[in-house]
Amino acid sequence: MTSIVNGSSTIPLIAGSEELLKDALNFYINVLGLVEHSRDGNTVYLCNDGVETVIELTLDKARGFSKHDIGKRKEEILSKLGIVDWRSLDSSYVLKADNLVDTIDNLKFYGYTLQITPNELYPNEAYCVDPLGYIIGFTACDEPLTLAPPVQKANATFGSSKMDSTLMSTTATLSNKNYVDSESLAEKLRPRRNIAVMTSGGDAPGMNAAVRAVVRAAIFRGCKAFAIREGYEGLVRGGEKYITEMKWQDVRGFLSEGGTNIGTARCMEFKERSGRLKGCLNMVKAGIDGLIVCGGDGSLTGADLFRKEWPLLIAELKEQKQISHEQYERHKNLYICGMVGSIDNDMATTDSTIGCYSALDRICRAVDYIDATANSHSRAFVVEVMGRHCGWLALMAGIATSADYILIPEKPASSQDWQDQMTKIVKNHRSKGKRKTIVIVAEGAITIDLKPISAEDVKNVLVERLGCDTRITTLGHVQRGGTAVAFDRTIATLQGVEAVKAVLELTPDTPSPLIAIDENKIRRKPLVEAVEITKSVAAAIGEKDFEKAMSLRDSEFKEHMRNFIAMNSACHDEPTLPVEKRKKIAIINIGAPAGGMNSATYAMATYCMSRGHTPYAIHNGFAGLARHESVKSINWIDIEGWNSVGGSDIGTNRQLPSDSDIGMIALYFEKYQFDGLVIVGGFEAFISLDQLEKARSMYPAFRIPMVLIPATISNNVPGTEYSLGADTCLNSLMDYCDIIKQSASATRGRAFVIEVQGGNSGYIATFAGMIAGAQVSYVPEEGIHLEQLEMDISSLREGFAVEKSLTKTGKLIIKSSNASAVLTPDVLADIINTESKGEFDTKTAIPGHVQQGGLPSPIDRTRADRFAIRAVQFIEEHADLMEPARYELDFPSDEPKYSNTASVLCVRSSHLKFTSIRRLYDFETELTKRMPKKVFWNEIRTTADDLVGRTRLQTSDKSY
Repeated sequence: MTSIVNGSSTIPLIAGSEELLKDALNFYINVLGLVEHSRDGNTVYLCNDGVETVIELTLDKARGFSKHDIGKRKEEILSKLGIVDWRSLDSSYVLKADNLVDTIDNLKFYGYTLQITPNELYPNEAYCVDPLGYIIGFTACDEPLTLAPPVQKANATFGSSKMDSTLMSTTATLSNKNYVDSESLAEKLRPRRNIAVMTSGGDAPGMNAAVRAVVRAAIFRGCKAFAIREGYEGLVRGGEKYITEMKWQDVRGFLSEGGTNIGTARCMEFKERSGRLKGCLNMVKAGIDGLIVCGGDGSLTGADLFRKEWPLLIAELKEQKQISHEQYERHKNLYICGMVGSIDNDMATTDSTIGCYSALDRICRAVDYIDATANSHSRAFVVEVMGRHCGWLALMAGIATSADYILIPEKPASSQDWQDQMTKIVKNHRSKGKRKTIVIVAEGAITIDLKPISAEDVKNVLVERLGCDTRITTLGHVQRGGTAVAFDRTIATLQGVEAVKAVLELTPDTPSPLIAIDENKIRRKPLVEAVEITKSVAAAIGEKDFEKAMSLRDSEFKEHMRNFIAMNSACHDEPTLPVEKRKKIAIINIGAPAGGMNSATYAMATYCMSRGHTPYAIHNGFAGLARHESVKSINWIDIEGWNSVGGSDIGTNRQLPSDSDIGMIALYFEKYQFDGLVIVGGFEAFISLDQLEKARSMYPAFRIPMVLIPATISNNVPGTEYSLGADTCLNSLMDYCDIIKQSASATRGRAFVIEVQGGNSGYIATFAGMIAGAQVSYVPEEGIHLEQLEMDISSLREGFAVEKSLTKTGKLIIKSSNASAVLTPDVLADIINTESKGEFDTKTAIPGHVQQGGLPSPIDRTRADRFAIRAVQFIEEHADLMEPARYELDFPSDEPKYSNTASVLCVRSSHLKFTSIRRLYDFETELTKRMPKKVFWNEIRTTADDLVGRTRLQTSDKSY
């Protein structure tokens, strides 16, 4: 085994007993050939020959499966062999095998049952159940979104001479190319499906990006792509006007446009069986056998019902002789996949829906503007936002803008209680010196008696009880409008690609999947289950079972709710901790400024106040501490409004503790008796945490829990896939690129080379290229090969030639500043101009430090709040652990229970976890490059290139 394919750095596995742990070690070491790297308490780390940690085995009797449960689980999984794709049963991990055929033979020798795709003759992936009950996969490919050419078994015999000749001709074609072929052999041999995409229900920003991704991913995989216009209405009406075959160029410019260009409409006729029968006939006539629906729970419910009825519908059409026997045989199965497009973010089993963060961005911008006028006149504003059955928008907007009060349907109170509570909070905030009041009301806000609470009701309470000069702002459909933010473009694109892959892999017996996202990982979930849970929330609210309604929301929703209540009560409620449990906790910013740093300070301080801790701010980094003793306790009114302020108001710089006199820093830590430290920053902050942890043996003052919250636009902190500031940066770049592309399109025949920041990390260039639809992106991990440059210029010439008579023809080339020291933007532009032979011209554009500035995005604000509160909770959990050894002369710094108290808060795939700085620094860091050893965005680069039709060189030397 060489690496993990699914984007994680390690696979975390849990054993429920020592016997099961031994069985697992035997499987991964003796059967798969991994080696034991180290042990940390109850955790064993296994690695490959390259000393890359691959498996993390933890003995946890409370959380692991019992032997009996594993037996039942295996029996259930194995019973579905050949019937259901195992990956649809549960989440799975995939390892890259050096030789997949040998791995398969080895597993069979030890008696493991395997599910092999696409078939045993040409295996591309193989799955088995390990001794702990986990589904583990093995593949021959480097990327999870692309299939590698399958390995032919040595003793295989072909079924026919025709297959022989097809295989040999295809293989010969592949071997004669000097670049990576856009389709693997497995894809060429897979039956093609004609795939249609539809947007239904309310429109949402990002739907166009999803349509673009589906169309181009389908064409890229050799399928025909169709758009069903006007939602289910178009499906029922049929004909070329409503069911249109889409070509590659038809979706140009879709990324930067709001709404949905293929239209959406409600359709009562489709709710009747007769309407669905018409839809079935129209799809058969068009030759469609795969349907991807982007919409809300109602649209997805209709899609799943359509699939269930399909066998009967198409049989009826055949019986009535409306379709031929050949058409019946070709289309007797329908394959459905769902993507959630909804600004309310009301779908269960997914962290976010396409469009929700764009709507939240509109709300936050509006409240930021309102905030200024409210402060000027000392007014109160009641802002009504959308959310009929879900209060996500109101909750997240309340957190992101530090609203005084929110009203959401999931947490109602009696008519008297909410009025008393709101009055008390607003009165306390005003008495502490706050000049403005913001109350956010979801349109579905209700009392416990299901009586609606309107914005007018809230205004009347503020006026009559507090005498506030109050105004109402109803945002309405402004929340749906405008282009999608960077995050929505990203998830819409990745989900569209995954939806096409899912449709191609579905079998008649596989349940319809929903493409969801957990933390940072695109996943497939059962569509029916997600819809049922979503609908049960509204039903629970209707039955006044509000506790059940809240329990059905995902864990992140409930966590955000608790966080808002805690931060909002900081200045007026009694602290929740007893006096003896209260701590002194400091926060410091290190490195370049990044969006969300002030939000983290605000959340850390207000949460500390609500708990009874004393929050301190160390101003101007370690240099400020060592030179000027720049430590100040944080007062509530001083940080009021910081949640929506960019930059770093406590100051930041790049100096490390070793540069600033680490002994003096320890002296001040001792003087103020800090019990915990929160560091917010990028790679310099990462190195700083390492230095403080190593200095514990010499300086007892550092024997306290310390947490790093990654914050850098480069997103290059080892161990995490997300850093604060990255989303704000991408939004700034997205707006910049959209404007530049518009200029290029207006001029006709023009390309722009745009240089972006990121140091040695290609994260920003990669994601900016994908969300802007750039033709090319160059990153430090790959450099700029002259052959690749030549191919890219040739591709640009071809693109301009094809689009000569079309609109929106501007092209972008994204270059990371460290991709090449020689090929600067000006040099690249000159080379391209010379080689373009006058067919187009090239200019340069440098956004510079605009990428670090601006107001933080709602994602960076809300994640900063969540991360900062998690950091304080980590300190609370570990502060007492450090106390006994704080002043020991021989401090056991190597003991895991102590070294783990200096950790980085990491987002890894679908998990949010703390990882010790020792493990990350020693095993996962490339110090000379200021980078993690393994980056997680390789598959994103492949996807972005595929969707613009870029041809890539095949190189054996990959530094990433």
